[in-house]
Amino acid sequence: MIEKTSYDSPEYDIFKANVKKLTGLDLNSYKNQIHRRVHMLMQRWNIAEYDLYFKTIRENDQKLREFLDYLTINVSEFFRNPAKWTELRETIIPRLIQSRGKKQLKIWSAGCATGEEPYSLAILSLEARLSPQSPVLASDFDQGALSIAKKGTYLKRQILNVPQDLISRYFTTRDGGETYSVTQEVKGRVSFQRLNLIEDSFADDFDLILCRNVVIYFSAETKTALYHKFFRALRPGGFLLVGSTEQIFEYRKIGFESAGAFLYQKPA
Repeated sequence: MIEKTSYDSPEYDIFKANVKKLTGLDLNSYKNQIHRRVHMLMQRWNIAEYDLYFKTIRENDQKLREFLDYLTINVSEFFRNPAKWTELRETIIPRLIQSRGKKQLKIWSAGCATGEEPYSLAILSLEARLSPQSPVLASDFDQGALSIAKKGTYLKRQILNVPQDLISRYFTTRDGGETYSVTQEVKGRVSFQRLNLIEDSFADDFDLILCRNVVIYFSAETKTALYHKFFRALRPGGFLLVGSTEQIFEYRKIGFESAGAFLYQKPA
């Protein structure tokens, strides 16, 4: 059994440093919940020593995949929280088009997991007839998740929120309707990139950034630093949409204005 005091042990510090070198995941930037998950998986695998734990994930790709999935909870679906997508389609994107005076918007899905969110954005961009010259940027630090995202193939349960007319236009199906793949037209609207939100520098001049259900385990200090980076990455008048459990309480100190529930705007 791993004792709670091991959270602060020198051995755990070495393990965290090794994980960061291997995956880019900085466990020091997360709350205690993520550390509990680290140790719960350690117990599930019946491993009592950190050096063996790290050796296991370093030398076994399947164990590394399980480790990252368990920590980062890569669970998503198309048009998750449909009301927010309706707001994006009917209000936010039209406002951006009107204010920019053109149909070329720079959009980023930050923490895209297995691709459902950026492909949802790509579908909205096609419906709004946005310019294909600025594909949706989709970033994640998890290379395994990005590999799945690039394939663009999903189970039926992951597209339950997609209206039937959009399914007909933007998906192909097989296996008797149990598996769906986004069309090449949708794929062509997304550009994938491996990116560490905490440590890497960002591009700028984004009109819209979605970062939802990504920072839930981040420490308060890390969240604040990240939201400052997002603020700088937005063009004046640009929007940041966060998850329904990730309200930014001190958004004014960062410079944002509230634009609705879990939606923030950089002043024009």
